[in-house]
Amino acid sequence: DGLKISCTSADDRGIHTQHLSLTIDPDTYITQVAAARTFTIYEDIEELLKLGKIKGGSLDCAILIKGDKIISKDPLRFTDEFVRHKILDIIGDLVLLGAPLKAHIIATRPGHAINAELTRALLGRMEELKSGAKKKPPRPKQVLATETSLDVRRLLDTLPHRYPFLMVDKVIEFVSESELVAVKNVSINEHYFAGHFPGNPVMPGVLQLEAMAQAAGVLLLRRGTAEGKVTLFLSADKVKFRKAVRPGDQLVINAKLTKMRANKLATAEVSCSVDGLVVSSAELMFTVVDEGDVE
Repeated sequence: DGLKISCTSADDRGIHTQHLSLTIDPDTYITQVAAARTFTIYEDIEELLKLGKIKGGSLDCAILIKGDKIISKDPLRFTDEFVRHKILDIIGDLVLLGAPLKAHIIATRPGHAINAELTRALLGRMEELKSGAKKKPPRPKQVLATETSLDVRRLLDTLPHRYPFLMVDKVIEFVSESELVAVKNVSINEHYFAGHFPGNPVMPGVLQLEAMAQAAGVLLLRRGTAEGKVTLFLSADKVKFRKAVRPGDQLVINAKLTKMRANKLATAEVSCSVDGLVVSSAELMFTVVDEGDVE
């Protein structure tokens, strides 16, 4: 008759796994959930700390996990405080429904992105019931796990880039969760060929690098919602340009994530090929931020 949440919390290393099932009512919320603090893994924020970010966070309001150690200003409030905070996150995101929910939610390693998608889906269903007609749902902003390729329409749903700076025409294959193959068709109509170079058109290497970054960015955005998000360069290492790319060539972009931190920070090995020959390659580090946080 009410709301029940069964949640399993675990990190990428398979440790600190916790499970809890609660029937949510005002008393349970106050005594069993509300006091659970947020937590993070040190390795997930290490690069951000080096960049001088996360100034507002402290051990007064959060728990830090470093290896097998739990670092906290105060003792844990519950032995399973991590999963209780995940349940708190789910409740907080579902509050946006603006109505009580009768359901049993089963969540495995949930996060705000997937919680928000659930809330949006429920809101859409509520609107359908109110109107009495089933509307065609909008295309999702994130890449679904069931999608094996992306055409340009879905790329426009996922990436914030637009003409003349969308440098990927199609994702032809998701090889795995962390690897894809994409293409960029190089046309004489590209605006930069007018000046690079007159009578000898060559695709600038920096734009090949941008195409590689956008392709790798799709992989990172695939791990959560892409709505209101942008991918930003942090660094480019081992950049090599081996051969000129000209109008009529098709860049085949191979991107593979080699390291992930909290679905927000990533490194990738990326290369561009033409007719089976590698023409450029790089190791990239980039991050995903909210559009409003770009400075």
